[in-house]
Amino acid sequence: MKTLTEPAPPPAPTGSAEVVLTLEHIAKSFGDNHVLQDFSLNLHRGENVVVLGKSGSGKSVLVKCIIGLLKADSGRITVLGQDVGTLGHEAMDQLRAKLGFLFQSNALYDSMTVRENLLFPLRRQWLADRRGQEKEMVQQALEDVGLGDTAEKMPAELSGGQRKRIALARTLILRPEIILYDEPTTGLDPITAREISGLIREVQQKYQTAAFVISHDMDSVRLVADRVALLADGRCYAQGTYAELAKHEDPRVHAFFI
Repeated sequence: MKTLTEPAPPPAPTGSAEVVLTLEHIAKSFGDNHVLQDFSLNLHRGENVVVLGKSGSGKSVLVKCIIGLLKADSGRITVLGQDVGTLGHEAMDQLRAKLGFLFQSNALYDSMTVRENLLFPLRRQWLADRRGQEKEMVQQALEDVGLGDTAEKMPAELSGGQRKRIALARTLILRPEIILYDEPTTGLDPITAREISGLIREVQQKYQTAAFVISHDMDSVRLVADRVALLADGRCYAQGTYAELAKHEDPRVHAFFI
């Protein structure tokens, strides 16, 4: 496994950077539980945005609305120039093929080898014309996460950190333009968590992906985030760089950085 050093954050996107994800005045309720209320946020190409919030604040609901698993009650979500609320099933599937997901649980298939896990999304999506490149694509994805010699192993043979890396490789193999990370360092020891955070930065710098990250690991947030957004009261309560929010005078914001 390659040794990861802590990468320097890339320059923050300027105002002219392309916006790849827009959330405008999003509201979502479940009965009397108003989870999201007037939430707005932009994500630029090549930028990592981390969303913080207490448990139950609506972070997972927000992600489900972005990928079309839930429909917002009001507001508009635009992903790579497409209005999610207007897309049919087939168009939404095609859009999802341009998005990557790193699940908190990794969601690897225990009965498949690492190679078969990586081939699964390739064969399920619209990349049939690249069948002849499958071997090279699998190997490149594994090299990207520092596990080039694991293709024939089973997930049970890997450590927790290695399984997280393989899950990221499976995401990278489709070359997504946006990656959504759900608590990417949960359950990992501090050293492995730091390695995964460094890997997220490496992926960003190599492929200029944009990332929408949910995390409670403040050390990871510090390493990964170009911008941090605090979800509270169903809205984007505050946003800025890690350093800016760490110095914020509002106690609800500062409490996360103590």
